[in-house]
Amino acid sequence: MPTCPECGGEFKFDRMRFMYICRACGLSMTREEYEAVRRSKGLNVKEDEREQMRKEYLRWWLKKK
Repeated sequence: MPTCPECGGEFKFDRMRFMYICRACGLSMTREEYEAVRRSKGLNVKEDEREQMRKEYLRWWLKKK
């Protein structure tokens, strides 16, 4: 799950507006804006992708049982 670059809170994707919205501080941004902020802050994209894959696998594994 993406995290807010301002407060570190959890982003929720709003399908109606096609934007991420922070549950903690209310910051909203598009996916492109979010990716640009991540690149500018030097966040490691590969580590985040690996963590996301791990979480998706865990959700899948828990659903199967």
